[in-house]
Amino acid sequence: MSAATIAATIASHAWLTLKLNFRNRLAILYGFAFPLLFLAAFLALYRHEPIALHMGELLTVTVLGGACFGLPTALVAERERGVWRHYRLTQSSTAALLAAVLLARLVLIGLAGLLQLAVALALGMAWPADPAALLLAFVATCFAFMGLGLLIAMLADGVPAVQALGQCIFLPMLMIGGIAVPIQSLPSWAQHLSVFFPGRYAVEALQTGIGGGGAAAFPLLALLATGLSAGLAAVLMFRWDSGAKGRGRRRGWVLLALLIWVAVGVAAERRGLVAPPVAEAESAPAPERYLRPSAANTAAGWAGVTTADLANIAFERLPPDSGIVAPIARFDEMPDPAAEPLLGQLAATLPDWAPGHVADREQRVRNLLCVAAVPDLLQMEAVERFVPVLVFQRIRAEVPRDDLVRILYWIAFHADGGDDGACRQLAPLGLPAIDGDTRRLRPRITIYALKLLGRITGDLLQK
Repeated sequence: MSAATIAATIASHAWLTLKLNFRNRLAILYGFAFPLLFLAAFLALYRHEPIALHMGELLTVTVLGGACFGLPTALVAERERGVWRHYRLTQSSTAALLAAVLLARLVLIGLAGLLQLAVALALGMAWPADPAALLLAFVATCFAFMGLGLLIAMLADGVPAVQALGQCIFLPMLMIGGIAVPIQSLPSWAQHLSVFFPGRYAVEALQTGIGGGGAAAFPLLALLATGLSAGLAAVLMFRWDSGAKGRGRRRGWVLLALLIWVAVGVAAERRGLVAPPVAEAESAPAPERYLRPSAANTAAGWAGVTTADLANIAFERLPPDSGIVAPIARFDEMPDPAAEPLLGQLAATLPDWAPGHVADREQRVRNLLCVAAVPDLLQMEAVERFVPVLVFQRIRAEVPRDDLVRILYWIAFHADGGDDGACRQLAPLGLPAIDGDTRRLRPRITIYALKLLGRITGDLLQK
């Protein structure tokens, strides 16, 4: 067959596949409504953060659903009905037929991704920082996951088996593959395991296109390797019907894909691409935890705090700055571009924020520490590490050093004092207010007070 004939075959079969898909109401519902439901869920779950920070995850879910569920379900259903046996009688090559199916699926996934992106833009998301990088990452993600979809179709003997195999890929990638749960929120063992899942690289590559910030060379190579290995294994295992002989021996080609995925994970480990481990979330500690044994504060107020009191602080017991509880950004760490507008608003409005200028110095510092504690409590992952840096600068500008040292000590070890009204006045700063019980903030205020105190005294630099 000539190249023109092959191209015509691919185009005509892809068009036929698209028409059949759009006549199937369930296929339309699953292919286009499912991504929008995930968008709505993420908007609710991360309502305190710009949705742009999670578009990489959302687009990955869209591709994963269309490629690892929609594609193999359609292929296996047609094979069960004997459609592919009829294709075998035509003059069309197997490669041309598979190429047509993949082309049609790429169009469907692309339309679903565009719909999801358009709705997010309509809801106020900024335009992607690097559209070309986003397009490249989207195509690479489709390539990788459609390879997985083909492999599932060749392994499954029926549609129920497709659903089972799809879930075996879908759920682990959601939970520990960096799609539904951010990598930095996972325990250390899960972060190391995540480098063996292609979903992680899809999110990283897509998020680079959305927010900018540099090349995503390794994630793109990882996706390419995943798609090639899975696709090649699927082609080598190809069968025209469910009862093809020798399919048990052909399933050995799955090892090819597995070996490549392991190689990608090992390469990521050797390149140091695993996120640094973070401390496990801990229950709210009592302030006394940060005092050395037998230490006691007998001062009647912050003005009575002594040098001996300060010497009894166990700074080494504080959670690390890179942890989940009370995180603080390193001096060389840069925020995600999508988080910069919120941080810019905070930096511009914090100097004039009324609770930060109350006459009582102790209450003034409590109010400002509350600003640092709220993003941590609400797990605003994009900004929670950077807000304390701005707050610390503001506190040091508001209160003389000697008084501030004593005030911070007093606040840390008298967490139940003062007024929490400032945590309901955060709207001018661009932060959500805390409703209901405000006692949840106090343990974090304790930790931030001690972290600032340690920085001032030189007892604590960068944990």
